[in-house]
Amino acid sequence: MARKILIGVAAVIVLFAIIVSTRPAKFHIERSTSIAAPPESAFAQVNDFHAWSAWSPWEKMDPSMKKSFEGAPSGVGAVYGWSGNDKVGEGRMTIEKSEKPSVIGIKLEFMKPFAATNTATFTFARAGEETKATWAMDGENNFVAKAASMFMDMDKMIGDDFDRGLAAMKRAAETAQKPSADTAKPAP
Repeated sequence: MARKILIGVAAVIVLFAIIVSTRPAKFHIERSTSIAAPPESAFAQVNDFHAWSAWSPWEKMDPSMKKSFEGAPSGVGAVYGWSGNDKVGEGRMTIEKSEKPSVIGIKLEFMKPFAATNTATFTFARAGEETKATWAMDGENNFVAKAASMFMDMDKMIGDDFDRGLAAMKRAAETAQKPSADTAKPAP
């Protein structure tokens, strides 16, 4: 009897492993929003890691996370490292592509809770009087990530964070474009 149970459990494990191995290896998550500001204003929010505290959804999840900045002050070569609570984990981002005001490409390295390297891409395109801002992330799923994707909707989980971040980026970019009370007054 125990032998039949063991054979049954082994068959279920093998079947599960086969199903997991057929899951897609690559993933793509993407969200967009419209911003009532020129592309340069939205681009500036992403191209300088120091500006991320105004809009990054993860900075809100752990306001006391440790941050480090290395390399260039902004653009290609800028590096941002973080270490925080269980919600934000630990990792680093490096801007590898910066084409003002349209594209920023970032190498995204996660150390904790799971090691992974992905690519984040931000694009900014004029759409009439507004800017269409798009945030995308691409990467490869290892076996564990493929198994997890059977039970969790990663697109929705990460996509919801992207939506929150884009909404905050929209506010920051639009606010940066509004004239202050002093500059709005005509000169005497």
